Amino acid sequence: MRGDKACMRSLVFAWGAAIGVATTLLSPAASALFIVNQPWLLPTSSGRSTEVYMNLTSTEGATLVAVRTDEATTALLRGQGKGTRTLEQLPLPAGTLVGLAPGKDRIALIKLKRPVKLGERVALTLTIEAPGGARQDIKVDAEARLRSPVDDERLHHAHPHPH
Repeated sequence: MRGDKACMRSLVFAWGAAIGVATTLLSPAASALFIVNQPWLLPTSSGRSTEVYMNLTSTEGATLVAVRTDEATTALLRGQGKGTRTLEQLPLPAGTLVGLAPGKDRIALIKLKRPVKLGERVALTLTIEAPGGARQDIKVDAEARLRSPVDDERLHHAHPHPH
């Protein structure tokens, strides 16, 4: 039982640490929140491309209209599947978690200017548009990993607990 409590405390801490950015959308008086959770990217060598993943939630709905970074020649939104279909924008329905993940909608960084090794970070800026057309830039710091923070936590806690 003592191991289970320690395991649970560790899991709760990991979830708390995984929460990235929560920001008030578009004005100090606004009550809408935009949340970026668990941003990560695959490590890669210089001159190569990689993909960035994260969970996005908007309390009152918004649209992801652009992504930028100084770390790559181009940053763009890619649609689901293995093809190279570029998205002009990504709707973020109110109160719905939108997961950017391998094989799903995601951000592609084309021609990285430096190698990105495991554990290193890449700064991105997401441009979010509210239903009324106002835009806001959200800074995101993605960590180079082999899998999402939640998947790593699940693997870490998959060991059997003694009773």
